[in-house]
Amino acid sequence: MMNAFNNDELTLMSIYNGAGTRRGLIDSLTEMRGYLAPDEKELLALTDSALQKLSAATDADYAALDLFPDFEG
Repeated sequence: MMNAFNNDELTLMSIYNGAGTRRGLIDSLTEMRGYLAPDEKELLALTDSALQKLSAATDADYAALDLFPDFEG
């Protein structure tokens, strides 16, 4: 995978990964992004970064991700 996801992106993706597919995750993040307020700049930037990387990733790249929230770290 060209652009590795950072820990914040992985946590965000873990929360919205209900569908269990790359396309489903992209759709979920895109929908969630539509509910964000303009002043939520940090979350908007994080979501945009994750979406950009997910769009460039392959389904095999997605399948290799460990998308389980790590609330301990």
